[in-house]
Amino acid sequence: MEKTLEPGRARRLAIELILIFGVVSLVGDVMYEGARAVNGPYLKTLGASAALVGLVAGLGELLGYATRLASGYFADKSKAYWVFTFIGYGFLASVPLLALAGTWQAAALFMVLERFGKALRAPAKDTILSTATKQIGTGLGFGLHEAMDQAGALLGPLVFTAVFAFGRKADDLSSYQAGYAWMWLPFGILMLSVLLAFLRVPDPEKLEAIIPKKVEGETLSRTFWLYTAFTFVTTLGFVGWPLLSFHYAKTGVLPGAEIALFYAVAMGVDGLVALLVGLAYDKAKKLKGSERGGLATLVVIPLVSIAIPFVGFRETKAAAIAAAMLWGVVMGTHETIMKSAIADITPIKKRGTGYGIFNTAYGLAVFASSALMGLLYEGGIAAVLVLAAIAELVALPLFLVMRKEALRPGRSEEEAK
Repeated sequence: MEKTLEPGRARRLAIELILIFGVVSLVGDVMYEGARAVNGPYLKTLGASAALVGLVAGLGELLGYATRLASGYFADKSKAYWVFTFIGYGFLASVPLLALAGTWQAAALFMVLERFGKALRAPAKDTILSTATKQIGTGLGFGLHEAMDQAGALLGPLVFTAVFAFGRKADDLSSYQAGYAWMWLPFGILMLSVLLAFLRVPDPEKLEAIIPKKVEGETLSRTFWLYTAFTFVTTLGFVGWPLLSFHYAKTGVLPGAEIALFYAVAMGVDGLVALLVGLAYDKAKKLKGSERGGLATLVVIPLVSIAIPFVGFRETKAAAIAAAMLWGVVMGTHETIMKSAIADITPIKKRGTGYGIFNTAYGLAVFASSALMGLLYEGGIAAVLVLAAIAELVALPLFLVMRKEALRPGRSEEEAK
Protein backbone atom coordinates (compact mmCIF):
# COMPACT_ATOMS: atom_id res chain seq x y z
CA MET A 1 0.00 0.00 0.00
CA GLU A 2 1.31 3.45 -0.92
CA LYS A 3 2.56 5.81 1.79
CA THR A 4 -0.46 8.14 1.57
CA LEU A 5 -3.89 7.11 0.37
CA GLU A 6 -6.17 9.20 -1.80
CA PRO A 7 -9.57 9.39 -0.03
CA GLY A 8 -11.49 7.68 -2.83
CA ARG A 9 -9.03 4.77 -2.95
CA ALA A 10 -9.02 4.50 0.84
CA ARG A 11 -12.81 4.20 0.85
CA ARG A 12 -12.77 1.51 -1.87
CA LEU A 13 -10.11 -0.49 -0.02
CA ALA A 14 -12.06 -0.15 3.22
CA ILE A 15 -15.23 -1.51 1.62
CA GLU A 16 -13.21 -4.38 0.09
CA LEU A 17 -11.70 -5.21 3.47
CA ILE A 18 -15.10 -5.18 5.22
CA LEU A 19 -16.63 -7.45 2.57
CA ILE A 20 -13.66 -9.86 2.57
CA PHE A 21 -13.79 -10.11 6.36
CA GLY A 22 -17.54 -10.61 6.00
CA VAL A 23 -16.81 -13.67 3.86
CA VAL A 24 -14.22 -14.81 6.42
CA SER A 25 -16.75 -14.55 9.23
CA LEU A 26 -19.46 -16.21 7.14
CA VAL A 27 -17.41 -19.33 6.37
CA GLY A 28 -15.90 -19.25 9.86
CA ASP A 29 -19.38 -19.35 11.37
CA VAL A 30 -20.34 -22.17 9.01
CA MET A 31 -17.50 -24.09 10.65
CA TYR A 32 -17.74 -23.35 14.35
CA GLU A 33 -21.47 -22.74 14.65
CA GLY A 34 -22.08 -25.92 12.70
CA ALA A 35 -19.71 -27.76 15.01
CA ARG A 36 -21.14 -26.23 18.19
CA ALA A 37 -24.58 -27.45 17.16
CA VAL A 38 -23.39 -31.07 17.45
CA ASN A 39 -20.31 -31.00 19.71
CA GLY A 40 -22.35 -32.07 22.75
CA PRO A 41 -23.90 -35.19 21.23
CA TYR A 42 -20.57 -36.01 19.52
CA LEU A 43 -18.81 -36.05 22.89
CA LYS A 44 -21.64 -38.20 24.25
CA THR A 45 -21.20 -40.64 21.37
CA LEU A 46 -17.49 -40.84 22.24
CA GLY A 47 -18.37 -41.73 25.85
CA ALA A 48 -18.30 -38.40 27.72
CA SER A 49 -20.78 -37.74 30.52
CA ALA A 50 -23.11 -34.74 30.72
CA ALA A 51 -20.85 -33.20 33.37
CA LEU A 52 -17.82 -33.54 31.11
CA VAL A 53 -19.70 -32.02 28.17
CA GLY A 54 -20.57 -29.01 30.32
CA LEU A 55 -17.01 -28.75 31.63
CA VAL A 56 -15.52 -28.80 28.12
CA ALA A 57 -17.97 -26.16 26.88
CA GLY A 58 -17.41 -23.93 29.92
CA LEU A 59 -13.63 -24.27 29.78
CA GLY A 60 -13.61 -23.43 26.09
CA GLU A 61 -15.70 -20.29 26.56
CA LEU A 62 -13.71 -19.13 29.59
CA LEU A 63 -10.40 -19.62 27.78
CA GLY A 64 -11.85 -18.05 24.65
CA TYR A 65 -12.59 -14.80 26.45
CA ALA A 66 -9.91 -14.62 29.14
CA THR A 67 -7.05 -15.06 26.64
CA ARG A 68 -8.22 -11.99 24.73
CA LEU A 69 -6.86 -9.79 27.50
CA ALA A 70 -3.33 -10.93 26.68
CA SER A 71 -3.75 -11.28 22.91
CA GLY A 72 -5.13 -7.75 22.59
CA TYR A 73 -2.29 -6.30 24.65
CA PHE A 74 0.46 -8.09 22.72
CA ALA A 75 -1.17 -7.31 19.37
CA ASP A 76 -0.94 -3.61 20.26
CA LYS A 77 2.60 -3.92 21.58
CA SER A 78 3.92 -5.77 18.54
CA LYS A 79 1.61 -4.16 15.94
CA ALA A 80 1.48 -7.69 14.48
CA TYR A 81 -2.29 -7.58 13.97
CA TRP A 82 -2.15 -9.69 10.82
CA VAL A 83 0.07 -12.32 12.48
CA PHE A 84 -2.42 -12.79 15.33
CA THR A 85 -5.25 -12.88 12.77
CA PHE A 86 -3.60 -15.55 10.60
CA ILE A 87 -2.58 -17.77 13.51
CA GLY A 88 -5.95 -17.38 15.21
CA TYR A 89 -7.90 -18.37 12.12
CA GLY A 90 -5.45 -21.22 11.52
CA PHE A 91 -6.68 -22.81 14.76
CA LEU A 92 -10.05 -23.33 13.03
CA ALA A 93 -8.44 -26.40 11.50
CA SER A 94 -9.42 -27.94 14.85
CA VAL A 95 -12.99 -28.22 13.57
CA PRO A 96 -12.38 -30.57 10.60
CA LEU A 97 -9.73 -32.37 12.67
CA LEU A 98 -12.57 -33.47 14.97
CA ALA A 99 -13.33 -36.04 12.26
CA LEU A 100 -10.14 -37.83 13.33
CA ALA A 101 -10.87 -37.82 17.06
CA GLY A 102 -11.24 -41.36 18.35
CA THR A 103 -11.75 -40.49 22.01
CA TRP A 104 -13.68 -37.82 23.86
CA GLN A 105 -10.40 -36.49 25.29
CA ALA A 106 -9.02 -35.83 21.79
CA ALA A 107 -12.31 -34.24 20.69
CA ALA A 108 -12.38 -32.05 23.80
CA LEU A 109 -8.84 -30.84 23.07
CA PHE A 110 -9.79 -29.80 19.52
CA MET A 111 -12.91 -28.02 20.81
CA VAL A 112 -10.92 -26.04 23.37
CA LEU A 113 -8.24 -25.20 20.77
CA GLU A 114 -10.91 -23.76 18.47
CA ARG A 115 -12.00 -21.36 21.21
CA PHE A 116 -8.35 -20.50 21.97
CA GLY A 117 -7.85 -19.59 18.31
CA LYS A 118 -10.79 -17.22 18.44
CA ALA A 119 -9.28 -15.58 21.52
CA LEU A 120 -5.98 -15.05 19.68
CA ARG A 121 -7.51 -13.45 16.60
CA ALA A 122 -10.52 -11.51 17.90
CA PRO A 123 -8.87 -8.31 19.25
CA ALA A 124 -6.46 -8.09 16.29
CA LYS A 125 -9.15 -8.79 13.70
CA ASP A 126 -11.56 -6.29 15.25
CA THR A 127 -8.79 -3.67 15.30
CA ILE A 128 -8.06 -4.20 11.60
CA LEU A 129 -11.76 -4.11 10.77
CA SER A 130 -12.31 -0.97 12.86
CA THR A 131 -9.86 1.01 10.71
CA ALA A 132 -11.92 0.14 7.63
CA THR A 133 -15.28 0.94 9.23
CA LYS A 134 -14.06 4.48 9.93
CA GLN A 135 -14.34 5.12 6.19
CA ILE A 136 -18.05 4.29 5.88
CA GLY A 137 -19.32 4.58 9.46
CA THR A 138 -18.42 2.23 12.29
CA GLY A 139 -22.06 1.25 12.85
CA LEU A 140 -22.71 0.39 9.20
CA GLY A 141 -19.36 -1.37 8.84
CA PHE A 142 -19.75 -3.62 11.87
CA GLY A 143 -23.46 -4.07 11.13
CA LEU A 144 -22.73 -5.38 7.63
CA HIS A 145 -20.03 -7.64 9.04
CA GLU A 146 -22.42 -9.03 11.67
CA ALA A 147 -25.15 -9.65 9.07
CA MET A 148 -22.75 -11.75 6.97
CA ASP A 149 -21.54 -13.48 10.13
CA GLN A 150 -25.09 -14.52 10.99
CA ALA A 151 -25.66 -15.92 7.51
CA GLY A 152 -22.88 -18.37 8.31
CA ALA A 153 -24.43 -19.13 11.70
CA LEU A 154 -27.60 -20.19 9.89
CA LEU A 155 -25.81 -22.25 7.24
CA GLY A 156 -23.41 -24.13 9.56
CA PRO A 157 -25.91 -26.43 11.28
CA LEU A 158 -27.46 -27.20 7.86
CA VAL A 159 -24.24 -28.99 6.85
CA PHE A 160 -24.77 -31.57 9.58
CA THR A 161 -28.51 -31.65 8.89
CA ALA A 162 -27.74 -32.58 5.28
CA VAL A 163 -25.22 -35.24 6.29
CA PHE A 164 -27.70 -36.82 8.70
CA ALA A 165 -30.50 -36.60 6.12
CA PHE A 166 -28.68 -38.63 3.48
CA GLY A 167 -28.74 -42.15 4.80
CA ARG A 168 -27.02 -41.90 8.18
CA LYS A 169 -28.39 -41.87 11.71
CA ALA A 170 -27.82 -38.84 13.93
CA ASP A 171 -26.35 -40.98 16.70
CA ASP A 172 -23.91 -42.75 14.38
CA LEU A 173 -20.27 -41.79 15.03
CA SER A 174 -19.48 -41.81 11.30
CA SER A 175 -22.24 -39.27 10.67
CA TYR A 176 -20.63 -36.71 12.92
CA GLN A 177 -17.18 -37.40 11.52
CA ALA A 178 -18.44 -37.02 7.95
CA GLY A 179 -19.96 -33.64 8.87
CA TYR A 180 -16.73 -32.44 10.47
CA ALA A 181 -14.71 -33.62 7.45
CA TRP A 182 -16.80 -31.42 5.16
CA MET A 183 -15.49 -28.43 7.08
CA TRP A 184 -12.13 -28.60 5.27
CA LEU A 185 -13.83 -26.85 2.34
CA PRO A 186 -14.89 -23.68 4.21
CA PHE A 187 -11.55 -23.72 6.05
CA GLY A 188 -9.70 -23.47 2.73
CA ILE A 189 -11.94 -20.63 1.56
CA LEU A 190 -11.45 -18.85 4.88
CA MET A 191 -7.64 -18.93 4.87
CA LEU A 192 -7.47 -17.80 1.24
CA SER A 193 -9.82 -14.93 2.09
CA VAL A 194 -7.64 -13.83 5.03
CA LEU A 195 -4.60 -13.92 2.72
CA LEU A 196 -6.46 -11.81 0.14
CA ALA A 197 -7.42 -9.27 2.82
CA PHE A 198 -3.76 -8.98 3.86
CA LEU A 199 -2.54 -8.57 0.29
CA ARG A 200 -5.11 -5.85 -0.37
CA VAL A 201 -4.55 -3.92 2.88
CA PRO A 202 -1.26 -4.91 4.54
CA ASP A 203 -1.17 -1.70 6.62
CA PRO A 204 -4.78 -1.05 7.74
CA GLU A 205 -3.85 1.85 10.05
CA LYS A 206 -3.42 4.01 6.94
CA LEU A 207 -7.15 3.72 6.25
CA GLU A 208 -7.88 5.57 9.48
CA ALA A 209 -4.84 7.86 9.41
CA ILE A 210 -6.22 10.00 6.57
CA ILE A 211 -9.45 10.81 8.47
CA PRO A 212 -9.30 14.22 10.22
CA LYS A 213 -9.91 13.83 13.94
CA LYS A 214 -9.20 15.41 17.28
CA VAL A 215 -5.90 14.61 18.92
CA GLU A 216 -5.95 11.15 20.53
CA GLY A 217 -4.46 10.16 23.83
CA GLU A 218 -2.54 6.98 24.51
CA THR A 219 -4.57 5.75 27.47
CA LEU A 220 -7.99 4.19 27.80
CA SER A 221 -10.52 6.85 28.74
CA ARG A 222 -13.00 7.07 31.61
CA THR A 223 -15.70 6.61 29.01
CA PHE A 224 -14.18 3.25 28.08
CA TRP A 225 -14.19 2.00 31.67
CA LEU A 226 -17.76 3.18 32.27
CA TYR A 227 -18.77 1.52 29.03
CA THR A 228 -17.14 -1.75 30.08
CA ALA A 229 -18.88 -1.59 33.48
CA PHE A 230 -22.24 -0.92 31.81
CA THR A 231 -21.72 -3.87 29.46
CA PHE A 232 -20.78 -6.21 32.33
CA VAL A 233 -23.87 -5.33 34.37
CA THR A 234 -26.39 -5.45 31.52
CA THR A 235 -24.93 -8.77 30.30
CA LEU A 236 -25.21 -10.17 33.83
CA GLY A 237 -28.98 -9.75 33.52
CA PHE A 238 -29.23 -11.14 29.99
CA VAL A 239 -30.86 -14.61 29.84
CA GLY A 240 -28.90 -16.89 27.50
CA TRP A 241 -30.51 -19.07 24.84
CA PRO A 242 -29.33 -22.35 26.47
CA LEU A 243 -31.46 -21.63 29.56
CA LEU A 244 -34.45 -20.54 27.49
CA SER A 245 -34.22 -23.64 25.29
CA PHE A 246 -33.79 -25.85 28.38
CA HIS A 247 -36.99 -24.33 29.78
CA TYR A 248 -38.90 -24.99 26.54
CA ALA A 249 -37.73 -28.63 26.46
CA LYS A 250 -38.45 -29.17 30.16
CA THR A 251 -41.96 -27.74 30.03
CA GLY A 252 -42.80 -29.24 26.65
CA VAL A 253 -43.63 -25.84 25.16
CA LEU A 254 -41.52 -26.69 22.10
CA PRO A 255 -40.20 -29.97 20.68
CA GLY A 256 -36.51 -30.18 19.80
CA ALA A 257 -36.97 -29.40 16.12
CA GLU A 258 -38.94 -26.25 16.89
CA ILE A 259 -36.36 -25.10 19.44
CA ALA A 260 -33.75 -25.22 16.66
CA LEU A 261 -36.15 -23.40 14.33
CA PHE A 262 -36.80 -20.64 16.87
CA TYR A 263 -33.05 -20.27 17.34
CA ALA A 264 -32.74 -19.81 13.59
CA VAL A 265 -35.40 -17.09 13.84
CA ALA A 266 -33.30 -15.38 16.53
CA MET A 267 -30.23 -15.54 14.29
CA GLY A 268 -32.19 -14.04 11.40
CA VAL A 269 -33.42 -11.18 13.59
CA ASP A 270 -29.85 -10.72 14.84
CA GLY A 271 -28.56 -10.19 11.29
CA LEU A 272 -31.34 -7.77 10.32
CA VAL A 273 -31.10 -5.75 13.54
CA ALA A 274 -27.32 -5.53 13.13
CA LEU A 275 -27.74 -3.50 9.95
CA LEU A 276 -30.57 -1.31 11.28
CA VAL A 277 -28.96 -0.55 14.63
CA GLY A 278 -25.62 0.10 12.92
CA LEU A 279 -27.24 2.78 10.77
CA ALA A 280 -28.98 4.23 13.84
CA TYR A 281 -25.63 4.33 15.67
CA ASP A 282 -23.99 6.29 12.84
CA LYS A 283 -26.96 8.66 12.62
CA ALA A 284 -26.76 9.36 16.36
CA LYS A 285 -23.07 10.24 15.95
CA LYS A 286 -23.92 12.76 13.25
CA LEU A 287 -26.77 14.29 15.25
CA LYS A 288 -24.53 14.78 18.28
CA GLY A 289 -21.55 15.86 16.18
CA SER A 290 -19.36 13.46 18.16
CA GLU A 291 -17.69 10.10 17.59
CA ARG A 292 -19.14 9.09 20.95
CA GLY A 293 -22.68 10.22 20.20
CA GLY A 294 -23.68 6.73 19.04
CA LEU A 295 -23.41 5.43 22.60
CA ALA A 296 -26.95 6.73 23.14
CA THR A 297 -28.30 3.75 21.17
CA LEU A 298 -27.00 1.36 23.84
CA VAL A 299 -30.10 2.09 25.90
CA VAL A 300 -31.83 -0.55 23.75
CA ILE A 301 -29.87 -3.34 25.47
CA PRO A 302 -31.13 -3.07 29.09
CA LEU A 303 -34.65 -2.10 27.98
CA VAL A 304 -35.04 -5.18 25.76
CA SER A 305 -32.98 -7.53 27.96
CA ILE A 306 -35.25 -6.96 30.96
CA ALA A 307 -38.27 -8.05 28.89
CA ILE A 308 -36.81 -11.37 27.69
CA PRO A 309 -37.25 -13.50 30.87
CA PHE A 310 -40.68 -12.05 31.61
CA VAL A 311 -41.81 -13.03 28.09
CA GLY A 312 -39.66 -16.11 27.50
CA PHE A 313 -40.57 -18.07 30.61
CA ARG A 314 -44.28 -17.97 29.86
CA GLU A 315 -45.40 -21.39 28.66
CA THR A 316 -46.86 -20.57 25.24
CA LYS A 317 -45.46 -20.80 21.72
CA ALA A 318 -46.37 -17.17 21.05
CA ALA A 319 -44.26 -16.10 24.03
CA ALA A 320 -41.40 -18.34 22.86
CA ILE A 321 -41.30 -16.80 19.39
CA ALA A 322 -41.51 -13.30 20.89
CA ALA A 323 -38.62 -14.11 23.24
CA ALA A 324 -36.55 -15.49 20.35
CA MET A 325 -37.07 -12.25 18.43
CA LEU A 326 -36.21 -10.10 21.45
CA TRP A 327 -33.13 -12.24 22.07
CA GLY A 328 -32.06 -11.68 18.46
CA VAL A 329 -32.51 -7.90 18.88
CA VAL A 330 -30.17 -7.86 21.90
CA MET A 331 -27.55 -10.06 20.23
CA GLY A 332 -27.58 -7.97 17.05
CA THR A 333 -27.16 -4.82 19.13
CA HIS A 334 -24.39 -6.39 21.23
CA GLU A 335 -22.36 -7.50 18.24
CA THR A 336 -22.75 -4.27 16.27
CA ILE A 337 -22.80 -1.33 18.67
CA MET A 338 -20.44 -2.80 21.18
CA LYS A 339 -17.69 -3.39 18.59
CA SER A 340 -18.40 -0.05 16.92
CA ALA A 341 -18.18 1.78 20.24
CA ILE A 342 -14.73 0.40 21.07
CA ALA A 343 -13.52 1.70 17.71
CA ASP A 344 -14.86 5.16 18.54
CA ILE A 345 -13.79 5.53 22.18
CA THR A 346 -10.27 4.04 22.07
CA PRO A 347 -7.14 5.44 20.37
CA ILE A 348 -5.73 3.27 17.57
CA LYS A 349 -2.57 2.60 19.62
CA LYS A 350 -4.64 1.01 22.39
CA ARG A 351 -7.50 -0.47 20.39
CA GLY A 352 -6.37 -4.10 20.52
CA THR A 353 -5.96 -3.78 24.29
CA GLY A 354 -9.38 -2.14 24.48
CA TYR A 355 -11.03 -4.97 22.58
CA GLY A 356 -9.18 -7.51 24.74
CA ILE A 357 -10.28 -5.96 28.05
CA PHE A 358 -13.82 -5.42 26.86
CA ASN A 359 -14.23 -8.98 25.55
CA THR A 360 -12.77 -10.44 28.73
CA ALA A 361 -15.27 -8.49 30.83
CA TYR A 362 -18.07 -9.52 28.50
CA GLY A 363 -17.05 -13.18 28.66
CA LEU A 364 -16.87 -13.15 32.45
CA ALA A 365 -20.34 -11.59 32.55
CA VAL A 366 -21.72 -14.28 30.22
CA PHE A 367 -20.11 -16.99 32.35
CA ALA A 368 -21.41 -15.50 35.63
CA SER A 369 -24.89 -14.91 34.19
CA SER A 370 -25.19 -18.45 32.83
CA ALA A 371 -23.99 -20.01 36.09
CA LEU A 372 -26.13 -17.84 38.37
CA MET A 373 -29.30 -18.08 36.33
CA GLY A 374 -28.89 -21.83 35.93
CA LEU A 375 -28.62 -22.24 39.71
CA LEU A 376 -31.49 -19.84 40.40
CA TYR A 377 -33.72 -21.56 37.85
CA GLU A 378 -33.51 -24.78 39.87
CA GLY A 379 -35.14 -22.94 42.76
CA GLY A 380 -37.83 -21.29 40.68
CA ILE A 381 -38.23 -18.89 37.77
CA ALA A 382 -39.02 -15.97 40.10
CA ALA A 383 -35.40 -15.79 41.26
CA VAL A 384 -34.20 -15.53 37.65
CA LEU A 385 -36.65 -12.70 37.01
CA VAL A 386 -35.38 -10.84 40.08
CA LEU A 387 -31.72 -11.14 39.02
CA ALA A 388 -32.50 -9.97 35.49
CA ALA A 389 -34.58 -7.03 36.72
CA ILE A 390 -31.99 -5.87 39.28
CA ALA A 391 -29.10 -6.07 36.80
CA GLU A 392 -30.89 -4.15 34.04
CA LEU A 393 -32.21 -1.50 36.44
CA VAL A 394 -28.67 -0.96 37.77
CA ALA A 395 -27.41 -0.75 34.17
CA LEU A 396 -29.69 2.22 33.36
CA PRO A 397 -28.04 4.77 35.71
CA LEU A 398 -24.64 3.45 34.56
CA PHE A 399 -25.75 4.18 31.01
CA LEU A 400 -26.70 7.75 31.92
CA VAL A 401 -23.36 8.39 33.66
CA MET A 402 -21.46 6.90 30.71
CA ARG A 403 -23.40 8.99 28.19
CA LYS A 404 -22.83 12.19 30.14
CA GLU A 405 -19.11 11.48 30.40
CA ALA A 406 -18.84 10.62 26.70
CA LEU A 407 -20.46 13.88 25.59
CA ARG A 408 -18.55 16.09 28.00
CA PRO A 409 -17.06 19.04 26.03
CA GLY A 410 -13.31 18.79 25.58
CA ARG A 411 -13.22 15.18 26.79
CA SER A 412 -10.86 13.94 24.05
CA GLU A 413 -8.43 16.83 24.46
CA GLU A 414 -8.21 16.36 28.23
CA GLU A 415 -7.52 12.63 27.92
CA ALA A 416 -4.82 13.24 25.32
CA LYS A 417 -2.75 15.34 27.75
